[in-house]
Amino acid sequence: QVQLVESGGGLVQAGGSLRLSCAASGRFSSGYFMGWFRQAPGKEREFVATISRSGQTTDYADSVKGRFTISRDNSKNMLYLQMSSLKPEDSAVYICAAGQRGFTSAYGDLYDYWGQGTQVTVSS
Repeated sequence: QVQLVESGGGLVQAGGSLRLSCAASGRFSSGYFMGWFRQAPGKEREFVATISRSGQTTDYADSVKGRFTISRDNSKNMLYLQMSSLKPEDSAVYICAAGQRGFTSAYGDLYDYWGQGTQVTVSS
């Protein structure tokens, strides 16, 4: 079993910055590629960013390119999402995920484990 626990969410003013963390434990290893997704009330889950096992390859949703940065520290089993220039439209529950089959992926079906999520609220 792999456990993923997000932290760092909260209330922030539009234009501000926030860093989310995801701590992996259990049988997790650096053999997993990882990603961030988000879900707002009444909306479907949306891809945000993904990162390869080595951390050398990343991909982002068009809506967050240039504003968000995904990274990982395999020595600490940690995944991060640095968010800047936040907009009210970014408000959502942010969820980290890990998968074994693939390289990077924007599709939730390729991920095997999911965290519980952390709430991000951006006020105008």
